[in-house]
Amino acid sequence: MAKPTTLYDKIWNDHLVHEAEDGTCLLYIDRHLVHEVTSPQAFEGLRMTGRKVRHPEKTLAVVDHNVPTTDRSKGIAEEESRIQVEALAANAKEFGVEYFNELDKRQG
Repeated sequence: MAKPTTLYDKIWNDHLVHEAEDGTCLLYIDRHLVHEVTSPQAFEGLRMTGRKVRHPEKTLAVVDHNVPTTDRSKGIAEEESRIQVEALAANAKEFGVEYFNELDKRQG
């Protein structure tokens, strides 16, 4: 009889590509979530090296940190926050990544 495994172990094992002798593991990540705060640097790195998002169909861009929690119809008042959200929208469009903006019911 096989040893019982946790849900965590099952997911880990399903995504394990290689385990080195020292225990270091290489995992296949099948979903990639990006947000407006740290993704501009990543997209710029791709742009500078002439690369594309490897699997845009497995990547989802969601505004997260800079959106109002109430009455989003008024937009984002703080300029730096608004710029980050606008950059995410532009980068998602340029790189063919699905984007959930602050008015999308799936956001959050």
